Amino acid sequence: MSSPCFFSAVAKKPRPLSEEALNLIARRFAVLAEPMRLRLLHALLEGEKHVNALVAATGSTQANVSRHLQTLADAGMVSRRKEGLLVIYAVADPSIFQLCELVCGTLEKQHARRATIFG
Repeated sequence: MSSPCFFSAVAKKPRPLSEEALNLIARRFAVLAEPMRLRLLHALLEGEKHVNALVAATGSTQANVSRHLQTLADAGMVSRRKEGLLVIYAVADPSIFQLCELVCGTLEKQHARRATIFG
């Protein structure tokens, strides 16, 4: 199934998108616009973790981590399963890391160019 997104490096011209598609794309970016959610995804890059491990990895509170994990789960970015009393989280959509890597690479290039101005 192809992505409804027109933000492809191989696209010659943007494909038309419905208002519904634009809203879905905007919501996806909105979920990723919160630094704590990016910290949680980064912590899960190494593999699945329970909530207490994510609290320790992020330095946040259990309530805050749980709230952001709920948002990520609702967006389909993380999955969860119960193991006894523990809730274990994992990345459900590894394409998130490709998107983050693309953004990081772009930011690195932009900042490297700016650094040469002051260097």
